[in-house]
Amino acid sequence: MEIVCDESVDYEVISLLRKNNFSVYSISELQAGIPDDEVLNIAYQKGCLLITEDKDFGELTYRLNKPSYIILLIRLINVFGTIKANLVLQALK
Repeated sequence: MEIVCDESVDYEVISLLRKNNFSVYSISELQAGIPDDEVLNIAYQKGCLLITEDKDFGELTYRLNKPSYIILLIRLINVFGTIKANLVLQALK
């Protein structure tokens, strides 16, 4: 499964997904600073899951009706590092 990770996603999440054989396109590594609508378009064009911690993608997809494939919004308050990464991995499995 290919995944696009928005630059808001912690590196621990990206690293653990890669260790578990997910193909991860990391915006922070490859195209840092691009607008959210471009990130959304990359994920849509690739036909893959977009993982983000940014609620603005809801605005883009629901209110502005921008095309999207699947978006996983991570909202884990006071959960950090390895714990957050393991929860994301568990959700994807």
